[in-house]
Amino acid sequence: MRVPQGRKEIRDVTAWRPRVPGVVEVFHAHYTAYAYPMHVHDAWTLLIVDDGAVRYDLDRHEHGTPYGTVSLLPPHVPHNGSPVTEAGFRKRVLYLDSTVLDAGLVGAAVDGPDLRDPLLRRRVGQLHAALAHPGDAFEAESRLALVGERLRGHLRPRDHGGASPGTPSGGRPLAGRLRELLDERVTQGVTLQEAAALVHAHPAHLVRAFGAAFGIAPHQYLTSRRVDRARRLLLDGVPPGEVAAATGFYDQAHLTRHFKRLVGVPPGRYARTAAVR
Repeated sequence: MRVPQGRKEIRDVTAWRPRVPGVVEVFHAHYTAYAYPMHVHDAWTLLIVDDGAVRYDLDRHEHGTPYGTVSLLPPHVPHNGSPVTEAGFRKRVLYLDSTVLDAGLVGAAVDGPDLRDPLLRRRVGQLHAALAHPGDAFEAESRLALVGERLRGHLRPRDHGGASPGTPSGGRPLAGRLRELLDERVTQGVTLQEAAALVHAHPAHLVRAFGAAFGIAPHQYLTSRRVDRARRLLLDGVPPGEVAAATGFYDQAHLTRHFKRLVGVPPGRYARTAAVR
C-alpha cells in the first residue's frame, strides 16, 4: 500500500515478553498505511482493534476487525492485513502458545476467526492492562485463564452442554484451600499454575470458584492482603521502598499504584499521618 502524497506514514510499535506462562509476546501497534504481506506465526494471534479496522485474508477468505470484534488467528495458517481507512488502525495483540489453546482448535478458528463477544473483548483488554505491569503477573494469569476458557467455549460450543466449568460441585472447599494458600504466601506469592496443581483444580475452575465463594478475584484478595501489611509497616515508620519489598510488591511504583487505588492516597502521604498523632 502506498502512502498518499503529503501524508506521513505512522508505524508506532511496542512489544515485550511478559513472565506469564502461555503468553509468548505482547504487541501494540499503530499503523496508518502499512500493509502486512502474507505470513504465518507459530503461536495463536489474539487481536483487538481499538481504533479503525483491519481487513485480512485467512485461508483464502476475507475477514475484518470492526470495533468490538475479537479476532483469533490460528498458528501456521497464512494471513495478511491492511487498514480499511486512511486513518489506519491501532491494535493490541497477544501471541499465545499451545498451553492456552491446543492444535485441535485450529479448524474451528479458521472457519470463524472473528468473535463478536463484548465480555471476551473486555476481558482481553483487562488482560492487556495486567500484562503492562510486571508485578501483576498473578492477575494476568487469572485473567488469561478466563480468556482461554471463553475462547474454547466459542471454538468448542459442545463443551458447554453440561455443567459450567465455573460452577463445579465442591467449589467453596476448593476456594477455601486457595485462600489458605494465599494467606500462607502473602509476601512470596504463588503462580496460578502452581496453585492449581497444589489444590488439584483447573486454573479457570479455581478462579471462578474463588470468586463465587468470596465475591473477589484471587489476585484482588492477595493484593488487598499485601496492602494491609504495607499499611502497618508504613505506620511503624518503615520507608515505602522497604515496605514494597517486604510485602511482595514488584517495586515501590507497584506498591504505590495499588496502595493509592485501595487506600485513596500514596504510601508516603499515608505514612506521614502517623507523625501527627
